[in-house]
Amino acid sequence: MSQLKGDCANCFGLCCVALPFARSADFAATKDAGTPCRNLLADHRCGIHDELRQNGYPGCTVYDCFGAGQRVSQTVFGGTDWRTAEREKMFAVFPVVRQLHELLFYLDEAQRLDPHDDLAEAFAEVERHTVAGPDDILALDVAEIRAKVNVLLLRTSERLRTSAKSYRGADLIGARLRNRNLASADFRGAYLIGADLTGSDLSRADMIGADLRGADLSGADLSTCLFLTQPQVNAARGNARTKLPQALSRPPHWSAQPARRR
Repeated sequence: MSQLKGDCANCFGLCCVALPFARSADFAATKDAGTPCRNLLADHRCGIHDELRQNGYPGCTVYDCFGAGQRVSQTVFGGTDWRTAEREKMFAVFPVVRQLHELLFYLDEAQRLDPHDDLAEAFAEVERHTVAGPDDILALDVAEIRAKVNVLLLRTSERLRTSAKSYRGADLIGARLRNRNLASADFRGAYLIGADLTGSDLSRADMIGADLRGADLSGADLSTCLFLTQPQVNAARGNARTKLPQALSRPPHWSAQPARRR
């Protein structure tokens, strides 16, 4: 669904201003919340967009607002950018709507895979929150909304997966899981940082909240993974043989990565 993908041309660089980041392997400099990134141009475009990784900003390449940026910019604040008296309110609204849009992304996928009226109703309810006024959005209990949606997503996952194999919340940092049959496994909230999943079958695996930073997905089959997001894929490593869901894109930096030594 196009409305759940970031459209920078219709946003005012909110993620580059509203959000903080610290100097680290992900960011070349420290920036406070509400302060424009030093790479943000006057027309709200990123001055190093095509060379973020080369300039020390790989963290930006794994971020996705799920369309919250344009929703806040164009709908909630009616096309008025953050250089106004309401800037602080806009900065506060943005992360809330981003969470809601992420839920919409999951609900949209659940509806496509396993259509049910309760999913459609939940989608409509969450979407109504995203187009409310700023004060109404800030008054939302996002944790409560997330908990209700999670019940539906869990139910969908259980209906679609044929395996009871569970790694939910597991510490699999650096784990060697290459060439494994992990089809239909539950990886919800699992820590797969730096894990070796080379050549593994992850079809129908539930990937909600799985941390794939630095995970090697070379030759792995993720083509039918449940609830896999572009940020998760962007944070991982892979190659031309990695099979991805049709709705997700192969990250440009994958082709430039050297093969891992065995």
